[in-house]
Amino acid sequence: MARQPRYLLNRNGRYFARLVVPKNLRPFLDNKTELREALGPDRRKALARLHSAVANLQSRISIAEQEAKAAKGEPITSGRYLLSVEQLAVRHYKERLAEDDVRRNQSLLWWNVGINDLYVAELRAGVAGKLSDVALQELFGDRIERYSSIGNTVVVYGTEEWRAVARAMCISELEVLARLAERDEGDFVGKPVHPMIANAEVPVEEEAPVLIRELFDRYMNELRANGKGEGAEKRWRPIIEDVIKFTKTTDARKLSKKMLVEWKDAKLATLSPRTVRDVYLTAINAVLNWAVSNDLITINPAKEVKLKVAAKILNRPKGFTREEAIVVLDISLGYVPAHSDNSQTREKPGTSAAKKWAPLICAFTGSRISEITQLRKEDVREENGISYIRITPDAGKVKNRQYRDIPLHNQIIEKGFLDFVSAAPDGPLFYPPMKGARKADPAQTVSGRISNWLQREGVVPDGVSPNHGWRHAFKTTGLEVGIDGRVLDAIQGHAARTAGENYGDVTIAAKRRAIDKFPPYPV
Repeated sequence: MARQPRYLLNRNGRYFARLVVPKNLRPFLDNKTELREALGPDRRKALARLHSAVANLQSRISIAEQEAKAAKGEPITSGRYLLSVEQLAVRHYKERLAEDDVRRNQSLLWWNVGINDLYVAELRAGVAGKLSDVALQELFGDRIERYSSIGNTVVVYGTEEWRAVARAMCISELEVLARLAERDEGDFVGKPVHPMIANAEVPVEEEAPVLIRELFDRYMNELRANGKGEGAEKRWRPIIEDVIKFTKTTDARKLSKKMLVEWKDAKLATLSPRTVRDVYLTAINAVLNWAVSNDLITINPAKEVKLKVAAKILNRPKGFTREEAIVVLDISLGYVPAHSDNSQTREKPGTSAAKKWAPLICAFTGSRISEITQLRKEDVREENGISYIRITPDAGKVKNRQYRDIPLHNQIIEKGFLDFVSAAPDGPLFYPPMKGARKADPAQTVSGRISNWLQREGVVPDGVSPNHGWRHAFKTTGLEVGIDGRVLDAIQGHAARTAGENYGDVTIAAKRRAIDKFPPYPV
């Protein structure tokens, strides 16, 4: 009884080409343990198609190998994909005609070389299977070896598979010679007639995968080079990993709008529409937009993935009302940390000071809370009798990456803030100096502690951010007392609303006059 050919699988009278997927490549092939290609119920036809089908499956495994290498940061060699016998014949056919174009452009005598009848006869003998392996090797050994070296075939000299490829080269070469004869007569529109060439699936030279993780890393590197992206990297990396896990591909070129719509819908099962739109879709869209603009991929499938989000129900002001602000400032200015004999649980002096001073400073500057908690001693200054703070990127993150000076309201000074600064050591006012790389932004950490503390005290109304509520309250009060909007924007670090507002500077004197209009709080 004849031995079952390798890779041939018989299931209930139907034949399949079958390859086992190596365990390390399964994540790149939808976690499949094997690949199959149907060959039909006729064994003879199945055997005839087996080699081509196996080549197709091996090509898919080769692509997975490329993705696995890229995921490990290993070098990728372009073009290492297996081709079927027919596709190898087509490649030879196209390469030979391309060589002919070059020769005709290089020399006027090329057309006069002619075609050797003995060579044609030898090729016909090769097609008929009359040539020995040695004779076929002399004809196309170098060509087959080159295809093997670039990963287009794995056939071994002397095997049945090798002879099949060599005979296909003979067929292809005969078609090439027919085209050359036509070209010598000025006919450059001839087409191959042999079914192996005329009906073959055109070999596609797949490009190396464009890894989603690599795109994200490069995008983040570019942001960091511009002093941005620190917060985005921490928030977005898990999202990128979630996209890869859900779509089961690491290749950005394989992402589709359908995949991302399904991913969006899955996120909506556990997250709010606003979070999905403003965080998840924003993250993948930003990365793929960057990839398109840098010619790394051709389209961004996330661009057209839309999600409608209902407007938030607003039944109160976004910021603290004056009465609510008084309650918060009263508790913060009177704050005394709980006593603890344990140094591990005892609250740090910087945190205690931040709980006391940060809300009051925010109330009279409209600053972001982290812009205050990152203040250093050197950022509290005086010029021409005006005491002010400097919000600067040198101290930490500033959203618009521009410094701004804000005069201190008299109530801040009267409560003793300048005395506190004078007594403080050099460096940050609200957290201890830190050496080396930091896992978290200390100013953000302190800001979070203030927020959590105020919420535990129950002094933050529903619908108001315990930290950002001061920015809204500052702008509201400023407009009530008649301060020009451009001056308020300059104090708070908001961008100019028109091109004309970019002309001229809002001086510290102008800001001082504005700050003086804010009424003190009765605390």
